[in-house]
Amino acid sequence: MTISDLDTIISKADTAKHARPLGGAGLGFRRELMSEMDKADLTGIDFFEVSPENWLNTNGQIGGQYYNKLRAYTEQYPFVCHGLSLSIGSTAPLDTALLHNIKDFMRTHDIGLYTEHLSWCSDQAGHLYDLLPIPCTEEAVHWVADRIKQAQDILGQQIGFENASYYFKPELYGITTQMSDSQFITAVAEESDCLLHLDVNNIYVNSQNFGFDAHKYLRQLPLERTCYLHVAGHHTENDGLIVDTHGNKVIDPVWSLLSDAYSLIIERTNKPANLLPTCLERDFNFPSINELINEVTHIRSLQFQADSVRTGIANDQDVAVCNHRTYAHDLIY
Repeated sequence: MTISDLDTIISKADTAKHARPLGGAGLGFRRELMSEMDKADLTGIDFFEVSPENWLNTNGQIGGQYYNKLRAYTEQYPFVCHGLSLSIGSTAPLDTALLHNIKDFMRTHDIGLYTEHLSWCSDQAGHLYDLLPIPCTEEAVHWVADRIKQAQDILGQQIGFENASYYFKPELYGITTQMSDSQFITAVAEESDCLLHLDVNNIYVNSQNFGFDAHKYLRQLPLERTCYLHVAGHHTENDGLIVDTHGNKVIDPVWSLLSDAYSLIIERTNKPANLLPTCLERDFNFPSINELINEVTHIRSLQFQADSVRTGIANDQDVAVCNHRTYAHDLIY
């Protein structure tokens, strides 16, 4: 199997059918980084992630210099769309206009994968600018799954939905739930036939704030549906509360969780970790681009280690001398 087999990541790929192969390790595409990226050696980055809402106007495409800048990158690199405002769990009407704009955006920039948050962030009055947890009930499963199926029909492909970080558990405030959030994610994915966007930092943040075992939780998710992964840093408040800020370096327990995720996905699917595109999120407090590339490179090294164990060819020297371009694009399993 080679990287060219990445079209198996997404089925129902009407929008995605002309997109370039996607895999390896990537970085969030941020305007704050663009001036430094224009001058940097970016061969250590396999793809970029873009949030379409930051690049769309009411006509569906932002124009001028920003469009030209983005297009210059999408012509050179594979991209992923990661949405911010679909609010799939909201009781407000589904934003079908946004979905049609995103579909056009993806076609314009040859993007094959779109993911969103399994949460809600709007009500009848508008956007709330926060990702809020969905009650884990049978009624909510059917409601959310129906909206996902509607969104997938508009886009003509499956969508990946991300397990979100949260700072509120309904059951702690007397609100009835009928299942755990991992059971809820699994039920929604099965009923809607969507994909899983796995964010390992979100799992870690939630596990620390609410006192559960992150690695045990990971095993309860429908990992066989994983199409995309996130890893990020976070901030710890003075009182110990961890906030998913995407503003710091990734810490060792989160790297360990990512490595565990690769092993589990390989075990369930026999899909090489190299074919699981994994993005480093960084939204503010930016270090140098070289520091970010070093973290992206670490993602790739974990992918290589997981695949080396899978194929039985691992040794310390292999991991040390792994060249990302050889590995990400030429390695044959």
